[in-house]
Amino acid sequence: MTGSRNNEGGRLFAGGVDWVSVGIYLLLVLMGWLNIYAAVYDEAHASIFDIGQRYGMQGVWIGVSLFMGLVVLLLDDKYYHILAYPLYGLSLLLLAATLVVGREVNGAKSWIFLGPVALQPAEFVKFTTALALARLMSTYSFSIRKTGDILRICVLLLVPMAIILLQNDTGSAIVYTAFAFVLYREGLNGWLYLAMIMVVSLFVFSFLLSPAFLLVLLIVACTLFQALGNGNWRESLVYVSGVALLTLAFYFLGRAAGWGFTLHGVLLAVSLLSLIPVAIYAYRARLRTVYLYLLLFLGSITFTYMTDFAFGKMQPHQQERILDLFGIENDLQGAGYNVNQSKIAIGSGGLTGKGFLNGTQTKYNFVPEQSTDFIFCTVGEEWGFAGALVVLALFCILILRIMKMGERQMEPFGRIYCYSVAAVFLFHVFVNVGMTIGVMPVIGIPLPFFSYGGSSLISFTLLFFVAVRLDAGKRRELPVD
Repeated sequence: MTGSRNNEGGRLFAGGVDWVSVGIYLLLVLMGWLNIYAAVYDEAHASIFDIGQRYGMQGVWIGVSLFMGLVVLLLDDKYYHILAYPLYGLSLLLLAATLVVGREVNGAKSWIFLGPVALQPAEFVKFTTALALARLMSTYSFSIRKTGDILRICVLLLVPMAIILLQNDTGSAIVYTAFAFVLYREGLNGWLYLAMIMVVSLFVFSFLLSPAFLLVLLIVACTLFQALGNGNWRESLVYVSGVALLTLAFYFLGRAAGWGFTLHGVLLAVSLLSLIPVAIYAYRARLRTVYLYLLLFLGSITFTYMTDFAFGKMQPHQQERILDLFGIENDLQGAGYNVNQSKIAIGSGGLTGKGFLNGTQTKYNFVPEQSTDFIFCTVGEEWGFAGALVVLALFCILILRIMKMGERQMEPFGRIYCYSVAAVFLFHVFVNVGMTIGVMPVIGIPLPFFSYGGSSLISFTLLFFVAVRLDAGKRRELPVD
């Protein structure tokens, strides 16, 4: 038995590991290290191994990460299934402890300091949550169509999200929405994702459109879609025309009487009252789908008011970032300063960039947080469009290969875990790059393997190498492509 184990370890490095993916990982880590060096380069401390500088410390974290990756590869993959729940529980305790003993950095109480070393437990919980989710969804009795099992998934994901939100680290909490991609892969009802898309659209439209116009859009959309399904075009046209005429009549009568009615208020009252005859019509015509659109309409109206309420409860800097993203406010010296400077840096790089260590926006520190959240603008300025395209291509290839690792798994645990890793990586890359070019809100999440920080680098490394280790066993059983 012992000889068999030793032989298995030897074969692991002989042909089990997906060395192409490991090579891409190493290349991304090296490129990230060079960009951190460029972002905080100091001629007085030119050595990249100077641990007194961020790039020197990142070199230390790279060494620690590579060592942990090696340990992961040497461990039997069964341990990741066994330890999934214990690791998840311990990470939650550490995350909760941050609320008590943690130190606030940039407005978020999410850091624990052990002497000169700062750890961010929220980064590690992504790894343990991926393991726990894979363990939960791979149990024999689990079904994605059971309400009880869906509730268990929600609890597993919402507990760390809630604790992270209490730390005032909204960006790290939003990352957990990436697991929705995994649930879709495992067969969760697609209508739920359509509902989520509608929620996001309503959130955006609530900022871009006037309340009255948004309400008109909801009435027309719900009426149109139910007419497409039921074919009652004449009744639908009568309904929309009636709501429009009654709204205008009451609005002008109210204004003439000096009651101070607003168009939005009158339209809201008329549309809500009109739901009563619509419900009676649906009952008599036996059109059950109409009830679904009635609920959708009421839910949409409720959500828009909840959006206004939630927006009012946000921190001022969060409100400013959202308004700046949608172009409602354009404060280039305030909330929009970072993004504006980032876009200038990326745009100034042109096709091939200004060259390594020659970025003026980078050299003169025009972009805050350039070695962490905004590291991608260093890529754009010094390596240009071509270099940025290479970086994004490497990320895409790596994510696709991790998904392929999941498809090679013959057990749900490995497949779900690999897709969780791919989803987390995709979310981080999409949002981080998006916020540096001004198409996503600034929520402060790192670019994998590029942004400075030991916690994020170790977490991403663990996520990646456990996927590689789970895949290694299957590659020894299946033909290698």
